[in-house]
Amino acid sequence: MSEDAWAPLADAFVEGAYATVKGRVRTYVLHRQLLRYLPEPPATVLDVGGGAAHQSLPLARLGYEVTLVDPSPAMLAKAEQRLGAEPEAVRRRVRLLRSDGENAPEAVGGEVFDAVLCHGVLMYLPRPEPLVDALCRCVAPGGLLSIMALNAHTLAVRPALEQRWGDALAAFDATTETGVLGTPTRADTVENLSDLLRANDLPPTTWHGVWLFTDWLDLDDTAELDAIAAVEFESSLRDPYRAMSRVFHLIGHRR
Repeated sequence: MSEDAWAPLADAFVEGAYATVKGRVRTYVLHRQLLRYLPEPPATVLDVGGGAAHQSLPLARLGYEVTLVDPSPAMLAKAEQRLGAEPEAVRRRVRLLRSDGENAPEAVGGEVFDAVLCHGVLMYLPRPEPLVDALCRCVAPGGLLSIMALNAHTLAVRPALEQRWGDALAAFDATTETGVLGTPTRADTVENLSDLLRANDLPPTTWHGVWLFTDWLDLDDTAELDAIAAVEFESSLRDPYRAMSRVFHLIGHRR
């Protein structure tokens, strides 16, 4: 952790990716899905790899007690900056800690949480097991784990739509790709992550899609953002649409 690998990408994530229609739809859809399963505030939430607090802040505004863990000082600085614009009551409900996700249990001093979130992190790791094990250790009895991961079953869609037919053909059997910000990413499946949750006595209870239409379209007009988000949310809950999503949202509960 001596070097901040995410520092060069902090602006691209916060002022770029999260500010786009796609980024705003992601936050909206995940937020609405979470509210279907989260206990009532002031339940405790741990956001592992929470970056600039795009998922944490909406929860803190609702009264949840949020701890955000991230390894990047640059991303934590972005989170601190965004928190500074919030009322004092919201700021008091958010704690920021620097740590790798795999060391989150130690970073929080062994505390367990009513909900643990890990959205868009596994795709940047060579294998999911160490982080998933750490996440599960942070979930309180009766608590939930929320993971958003890149969908290995849909990696061929983007190159096909861009008419890169050779890349699309290879992607049917691929588990990695280069992400939109030029960073290498690794994909998972609902099935393999579900098996990891079961192995940690935290069986999966449901899963949803997140991005379908907005991921394949070049959208720069936010005038219809509400309508776009409503369509994406509805498609995230239904078959066959959820299986076609660019990323998936898996929910597990501790017995």
